[in-house]
Amino acid sequence: MPQSSSNTTPTITITRHLLIRGRVQGVSYRWSMVQAAQQRGVQGWVRNRRDGSVEALATGPVEAVQSLIDWAHQGPAHARVDGVEVCNVSEPAEPRAGFVQRDTV
Repeated sequence: MPQSSSNTTPTITITRHLLIRGRVQGVSYRWSMVQAAQQRGVQGWVRNRRDGSVEALATGPVEAVQSLIDWAHQGPAHARVDGVEVCNVSEPAEPRAGFVQRDTV
């Protein structure tokens, strides 16, 4: 008996680690990234680092994660992003549910 499938193309999910440098603390960068990630359906987390940078882990469909990376290069209105390092992550170390702010490390 033939199987019918309305979606024959699987969604490819990727995970990327981001390190954002510049004037990215004290300008609502983390809160804005949570909003941007939720709008795109990306899961993961974002946190400040004691060195003044912001770190994030983003998991989701390729296009959604890339859109969030593109957003990260600009950030919110008062941010000044000097650079975004993006690294591939083979698999997230823990299951993701939503996109959240984490404590500073």
